[in-house]
Amino acid sequence: MKFIEAVVLGIIQGLTEFLPISSSGHLEIGKAIFGSEAIGQESLFLTLVLHFGTALSTMVVFKKEIQEILKGLLEFKINEQTQFSIKIIISMIPASLVGLFLQDQIEALFLRNLVLVGAMLLLTALILFLADRARDTQKEVSLSNSLVLGIVQAIAILPGISRSGSTIASAVLLGIDRQKATRFSFIMVLPLIIGSMVKTLFDMEGDLQNTNIIALALGFTASFISGIIACRWMIAIVKKSQLKYFSYYCVFIGGATLIYGLF
Repeated sequence: MKFIEAVVLGIIQGLTEFLPISSSGHLEIGKAIFGSEAIGQESLFLTLVLHFGTALSTMVVFKKEIQEILKGLLEFKINEQTQFSIKIIISMIPASLVGLFLQDQIEALFLRNLVLVGAMLLLTALILFLADRARDTQKEVSLSNSLVLGIVQAIAILPGISRSGSTIASAVLLGIDRQKATRFSFIMVLPLIIGSMVKTLFDMEGDLQNTNIIALALGFTASFISGIIACRWMIAIVKKSQLKYFSYYCVFIGGATLIYGLF
């Protein structure tokens, strides 16, 4: 993997992880454009490294909230922070099960399957359009809603479905406050990304010897910096209810990708 390719893919990951246009889908498009030779587990590992960069950017943007959660947990009481953590754990269950038992099938999806990416981008566009029309969004994230959002997050493993877009949009459609939906969506993915990184490192074992560490480091840095910018931008966008514009974008890029993949 070339250095320029790693930096560009890192920027794509950083911007698209938080903007509701599917980071995994855009990464697969980017890999196809560059003619990336990374396949299967190696391709998935690259995706995870870039996701880890945006995970750290999430920690920076939501540093205060994460500190409050950790502080509340250390009190060993059933408080607001403990309840929030329980909801995060519940939301992790569906994606964790998918990652544990469908690892090979997931790897097969990260083989520049542009037809799948295009179709899922069109699905993302529909979800965003419907969410933008929702108005009654004042509820808190409940235990049952956290499970629903966890299922949505598990489905969003498919390249082309925006994880942040689908979970935020689903939360809004469930009547959850937009700002709280955004915070929950961005924080709920952190344990999964870290867990996926550790599992993939153990699975690859000696295969890491053939990995371009410098290129991965450059991609990681690019995704981290651009992720901070995009995360703060997305928070402001959701507050103003402007998801429909990203829906239009997903229709355009999804349609173009689908046509290119077919012909």
